This record gives sequence, C-alpha cells and structure tokens, in this order.
Amino acid sequence: MSSEFIGRIREIRVLQKRIERISSSGRGAAFTIRGRRQVGKSRLVQELCDRAGLPYCFWAASKGAAPALAVEDFVAALAGSSLGENAPIPSVRTGSWPDAFAVLASLLPDTPSIVVMDELPWAAEQDRAFDGALQTAWDRMLSNKPVLLLLLGSDLHMMERLTAYDRPFYGRADTLRLLPMNPAETAAATGLDGADAVDAHLLSGGLPGILRVWPSGMTALDFLRQECDDPASPLFGVPQQTLAAEFPAPDQTRRVLEGIGSGNRTRQNIAVASGSVEGGLPSGALSPILRRLATEKKAVVEAVPLSVRPGKPAVYRIADPNLQLYLAALRGAFELVERGHADQAFRLVQRRWDAWRGRAVEPLVRESLQIAGATGDLPWDGVETVGGWWNRQFDPELDLVGADRAPVAGRVFFVGSVKWLNRPFDRHDRDALLRVAPQVPGYDPDTTGLVVASRSGLDRRIDSEGIDLVWTPEELLSAWGDRQLHGPS
Repeated sequence: MSSEFIGRIREIRVLQKRIERISSSGRGAAFTIRGRRQVGKSRLVQELCDRAGLPYCFWAASKGAAPALAVEDFVAALAGSSLGENAPIPSVRTGSWPDAFAVLASLLPDTPSIVVMDELPWAAEQDRAFDGALQTAWDRMLSNKPVLLLLLGSDLHMMERLTAYDRPFYGRADTLRLLPMNPAETAAATGLDGADAVDAHLLSGGLPGILRVWPSGMTALDFLRQECDDPASPLFGVPQQTLAAEFPAPDQTRRVLEGIGSGNRTRQNIAVASGSVEGGLPSGALSPILRRLATEKKAVVEAVPLSVRPGKPAVYRIADPNLQLYLAALRGAFELVERGHADQAFRLVQRRWDAWRGRAVEPLVRESLQIAGATGDLPWDGVETVGGWWNRQFDPELDLVGADRAPVAGRVFFVGSVKWLNRPFDRHDRDALLRVAPQVPGYDPDTTGLVVASRSGLDRRIDSEGIDLVWTPEELLSAWGDRQLHGPS
C-alpha cells in the first residue's frame, strides 16, 4: 500500500468544515469519531492535523491506567505538543480531570486549534467522574475558545453512550462513525482492479491496518500466501485484537459470535453451535446476545427476507469480512503458522476460499446495487434498498431483491442471482434463476427485472434475453468509483 493518504475524502471534508466553523464563530466544536480497531481513526485525525497546520495536541489513553496516571500522561502530552510550546504548564494540584482540563483551557489560544483524545472509553472506564468533568470543562471553559475537540474510541457502544441523552455530554458533540475503506479505496490502496480488487477488499475487510502492508499489485491469494510466513502479520493480528478488545472473555457472547462466524446463519443452528454438552443455547439466552451483537457491538448483521410480504426466518452474519474469514478459516491457519507450517496454513484457507468468497461478496453486491439505485444508475427508478429473499425452508433462496423500501416492500423492481465464480454465469445458472424468480412475493413477469451478478460475466453461449442487468466486478467498483479517491494535497 502506498504511504500516500488514500480515500476518506468525505470524512476529511466534514472535519475541515468544523474547522471553518470554529474559525468564523470563535467558539469551540466537539466531535466524536467511533469505529472498529484498525479502521483508521487515528490516521484520519493525524492527516487532518497535518493538513490544517494548526497547533494541536494528540493524546491516547492507556487501557487500565489509574485516573491519576492518565491525568499525568494527558498533561505531559499537552506540554510536549504545539499547544504547550513556549508556554508555562500550570501544576495539577489534585491529579484530577477537572485540573487537567483547566490546564488545557489555559493553553488554548484565541486562534483555532485541535485537541485529540484517543481511546476515550479507556479513560472513562477507569474514572466514573470523567464524563461529568469533561462536560463541565467544555461548558465553562473549552467551548469559549475556537478549539476542535475530537474524541475517538473503538468501543462503539461506549462511544454511543458518551453522547446519549442520559449522559453529561449529551447534545454537545457531533458524531461520525468511521467505516472501513470502501472497495474503490481498497482498489487504489492495493493497485488492483476488477475482480482482484474485490478479492482484496474481502480479504482485508477494507481495514487500513491490513492494507498498509499490502504490496501494490499483489493479488489476494498471493498476499495470503506471503502473510502465512509471518505469525505477526496484521492479517491475523487485526481480527485477534478485535476479539481480545471487544470480546475478551470466552463466554456465551463469544461462543455465539464464533458460531455465526463458522457459517451458522439461523437461530436454530447458532443455538446448537454455541451451546454446551447439555444442549443448544436456550432461546431466552440467545435473543439478548444476538440483539447486543447486532445493535450495541454492531459486530453482527441481522437480515430478513425482502418482498411485499413480511418474511421469516431472520439470518445473521459477521459484519466485518476479515473477522468473518478469521473465524471461518484464518484462525485455524494461524495455529499452523505459529508451528511453522506456512504451506499447510495457506492450503487450508485456499480450500475454503471460493465457497467463502461466494457468500461473503453478497452483501457487497447488494450495497453496490443500492448505491447505484440511489444515484439513478440502474434501469429502474425508485430502488432504495437491496436485500435477498428466502422461504422458511431456504428452498429457494434468491440472492438479490431490489425494492422501494424494507423490510416489507411496496414494489419489487428486480430479483437476481450472485454467482461469484471463476467461470461465467452459464445456461444452468440462468435457467435456475428463471425458475425460482416468480416465487418472490411481488414479482411481476411484466415489470420485474432480472439481475445477474457474476465475477466472470455471462457465458457467451447463452442467450441473455430476459436478463436486464449484468453486474460485474467493474460495475461493483464503479458504484463507489465516482467518488474522488485522493484528497487535496
């Protein structure tokens, strides 16, 4: 991956807009940035500081640090920053956060500046008074100066709670959730295009922590082969860090997550996979865990069938493709890597790669079609959501349904199939799609289109009549590709 900062143009512009706001108003603005580990929060903010050319302080909390030590470290960061240059640092009398924020206020200039507090949940979890001290300091001192206060954290639920209505800092900060790099940004970072770029995005999850070590132009499987020689590779380390930080205990939540990661999608199968020798996990215990994983941790995605009728059952998947692959195959490969069996580790993942990729790419295809629908780049006007459809027996199961709304559609615009294989979409695939498409509630043979998403396009020997859209890797990337990849220098 090039050392040049790639992507994040929307996010940089959002933050630059806040700098313009504090410059014109003379008052401060607070902004929380949350996102998973290795998604690039710190790198994004450092890039902003470098581009802005303003005095700034960048402080990161340490997990488990006592409050007094955290305060001491914060004041030391202030002293060593461009805010503290040529300025006497007042003493901290009590080693408390109110004193630390008083020191910060004394150093803030009357011109714009930036203060970054990274890994904020680690500071808050060690001191229950932290949130209140921050709110008081912001209201009484900090917000009166043109400072951009950036609060970063990897625990999504904790960061959401920081600005919740029942917390002291409620209503005082705007919020940005930083997602992984999109497929077009991954393509730019890896120097790949087409199907190879999509493979790279699936393997890396779009996480800069992995992409930063990706040699330009190297395909996904070649990169995997290379990394199997390195037990310290971020390909293994990044998902391990995510699990250790967010799911440290081998409890029921961790077992449910692993059960989903191993390929179980329905409640029944997840309950069996995450149960004990006494039997599957009871529904009363499983439901709150799934809800927490989906709504609080946002580690799992829940989906229901999309059509003009309410549908069941719900299915679940791991939100992050890299973590999904780790739970499905990379974890077993890592155990071999640690024992020095790099070739065996690579072959283990390689054997599962095609089947895993075929399932993992489906959400990416749906999202790209949904983006294209929102921008008017599909043959149908009004496509606002794209999902899948299945009956209770999962026979049949349609990969693509484009509609006007979810979870119950008013109109189905298209249905389709995803065949992300090393061969073209052939006659057998087409006939299967034509046979099952009419079973989707809301399908109209006169108005509902057929979409094929294929890694290798259409087989030249089949008649494409009746197929309204062929969605290839190039089309998938182009859904994001109109966005400018490189920001202003």
